[in-house]
Amino acid sequence: LAAVAVEAMIAGVAERFGRLDIAVANAAISRREHILEAKWENVQRTLEIAQFGVFHTCQFAAKQMASQPLLGRARGKIVVISSVHQEMAFALSSAYNMAKAAITHLARTMAVELAPNHINVNVVNPGWIDTPGERDHFSEEEIQDGGKRIPWGRIGQPEDIGKAVAYLASDDADYVTGSVLRVDGGFMVGLSAG
Repeated sequence: LAAVAVEAMIAGVAERFGRLDIAVANAAISRREHILEAKWENVQRTLEIAQFGVFHTCQFAAKQMASQPLLGRARGKIVVISSVHQEMAFALSSAYNMAKAAITHLARTMAVELAPNHINVNVVNPGWIDTPGERDHFSEEEIQDGGKRIPWGRIGQPEDIGKAVAYLASDDADYVTGSVLRVDGGFMVGLSAG
């Protein structure tokens, strides 16, 4: 059912605008559970959204882009939103970590396969970003205190990720494909314990 909805969305965009130039695959859900207590339905739901939802978005977008004439130097640009979770094994996030690792590798594979079609495929790995989902798990005080431990001195904002995506979707990134851009304020290289 999800694949049908995604295919219809892509077809609708192409019909309305005549082509699809940019697709951002940003699908995620995270049920934080210890591996010993993880409920299979939660694991499946996470994979259905965070892994297979991204796969369908990328596949249908790529099919549309491959059928289009070149516009400048590209037929289209696909940006996958993964996570630093694909790099670091965060506890209580086994299904989410697995899905994010999978979509990062999917994007790299697509970059190789779609380069002859002049379709750029890249990944953005956000660090700790101030989203409603984070506020389901952390208090305002925990978010502010946690942000102080990140080298940049704060947790990221959605705009930080948006700017990275805008670059990868721009003509300035025409020769960038198969890349993973970490946008985390130094989280992965310098998170302090205290």
